[in-house]
Amino acid sequence: MMRACVESVESFTFKSDAIAPDKSISHRSAMFAVLAEGESRIENFLRAEDTLNTLKIVGHLGAKIHDDGSVITITSNGIQESSEILDCGNSGTGMRLFCGLLSSAEGHFVLTGDEYLKRRPMKRVTQPLRNIGAKLDGRADGDLAPLSIRGASLKAFTYESKIASAQVKSAMILAALRSDGVCTYFEPELSRDHTERMLKGMGARIEVEGLTTKIWPLEATLSPLNIRVPADPSSAFFFAVAAAITPNSTAVLEGVTLNPTRIEAFKVLERMGADITYTVTDERYEPIGTITVKSAPLKAVVVEENISWLIDELPALSIAMACATGKSIIKNAEELRVKESDRIKTVVDNLNLCGITTEEYPDGYAVNGGILSKACVNSYGDHRIAMSFLVAGLRCGMEVEDIECINTSFPNFFDLLGQCTKVVR
Repeated sequence: MMRACVESVESFTFKSDAIAPDKSISHRSAMFAVLAEGESRIENFLRAEDTLNTLKIVGHLGAKIHDDGSVITITSNGIQESSEILDCGNSGTGMRLFCGLLSSAEGHFVLTGDEYLKRRPMKRVTQPLRNIGAKLDGRADGDLAPLSIRGASLKAFTYESKIASAQVKSAMILAALRSDGVCTYFEPELSRDHTERMLKGMGARIEVEGLTTKIWPLEATLSPLNIRVPADPSSAFFFAVAAAITPNSTAVLEGVTLNPTRIEAFKVLERMGADITYTVTDERYEPIGTITVKSAPLKAVVVEENISWLIDELPALSIAMACATGKSIIKNAEELRVKESDRIKTVVDNLNLCGITTEEYPDGYAVNGGILSKACVNSYGDHRIAMSFLVAGLRCGMEVEDIECINTSFPNFFDLLGQCTKVVR
């Protein structure tokens, strides 16, 4: 098991246009290309384990892929049955979206993943897909991978999701595109909307009004993508927290998507007192620009709204809470229980090891701000836990075990962290 140690610092200035490309958009770019007619062109694709697994699966589904190291082109003649088992690695996004994409494809497909992904619940996607005619099964009555899919004719649906999940919504939208009628999807709170934006840009008829999304079945193949993947705000947020908790520090984060459903964690950090500015530089597909974060004294905050917009950033946000004055509370975040780890438990347990008092709830936790102490913590195979506590080490020094998982989403994380502090692996 690999581990890394970081040293605390007094201050730093961090300027980077090398933040990892957006993971969500990279996954979708590769997948959606198989629905298009012609050659899709993708620049700045995230070359991390999860997204490269998605790209490999797209190749197994019959697409021709060319990668010159800068631009990836994908040419598809429709989804082809594969003799290979389709390995999603550690990616819940990959597995859940492929369920929707393949449910109406002709042929038989098997999705699997690593030891962590095979423990994550899939019934939130498999059950609604089954209800509209998908022939989909797996362990624990379709809740656990490996999953078996035999393409079928899908019925139009009206579905009201009990959770705000971009993964569930995206799977159902992909299924709706090849259903037998107009479909309607309701969600309790607006979740991230990359799928709707990208598919509409490719020519799909999708209408969003408030919390309701209507999807029409495709009448023709979609237009190919021509996209440059922006920097991932979820990845950039680690360095936003690093600057916020380290006195006299600044982080300039360039080329980041400023989609409102993706920068909620930055807005919470602002509420805590961090000095943050946003500069838009491009609005062709999504608003893209620069985020500048300067340190400031932080105060406690309650986070209970728009949880689906910042669910991935909550572990890093918890480090800021540990450095704030007062008691911060996270509510309505039971989704954290079913991520790469039980992030409620892993955050609470690891903060306790660092001398921070916490309270654990079924749907969240409280963090009593104080003085972080150096500790040896375990990531439990969760890349966001690993990176969050390495960032905490800028304040107090830190040792984190099981760091191989970082390569699944942010392969140059250590290179960038090395601009702020000494890293020993």
